[in-house]
Amino acid sequence: GEVRSVRYAAADGTPLEGILTLPPGRKAEKLPLVVMPHGGPFGIRDKIGFDWWAQAYAAAGYAVLQPNYRGSAGYGTAFRKAGFGEWGGKMLGDIAAGIAPLAGQGLIDPARVCIVGASYGGYAALAGVTLQQGLYRCAVSVAGISDMSRFFDWAAEGHGYRSGETRYLRAATGADKGGDKVLRNISPRRLADQAGAPILLIH
Repeated sequence: GEVRSVRYAAADGTPLEGILTLPPGRKAEKLPLVVMPHGGPFGIRDKIGFDWWAQAYAAAGYAVLQPNYRGSAGYGTAFRKAGFGEWGGKMLGDIAAGIAPLAGQGLIDPARVCIVGASYGGYAALAGVTLQQGLYRCAVSVAGISDMSRFFDWAAEGHGYRSGETRYLRAATGADKGGDKVLRNISPRRLADQAGAPILLIH
């Protein structure tokens, strides 16, 4: 399927780019959409090229948007650093920001959007239907993080509570300012009973 770059803005005006894959042999009009954020989340980006996962969905008739949200690589240091402290905040807004512009162009049907991802992308899928509401018809989380407090403790026990990795995770999540309260507030597990769409867990 055709792969192209699309540009749009976040809710706060931050310029964003995503990679859009369209289904082959099908008119690009009112398509169901899979939003597929990358893992990481920092220092990684999706680029134009062959992505087997995106092409598999496209072959089944879906448009696929791979958003490069704040924190992604390739857009400068300020853009990457803007993701720190926004693990469960503005980064989630960035991931969803491409839906409305694509709907406005008539390319996708905003009532048929699913979020799919692995690792941080899996976290974003869970958060997309718990911390956020009304955006997605379904969510697929592959090896996603559901409990941020337990994830932090697991990482800290493995690397040491004073390690560089632990300091990085505190800054990335915003826990260096609010500790466990911040981690609880961005944990999809805490809001599981409020999930606004079916969730498929793959782990």
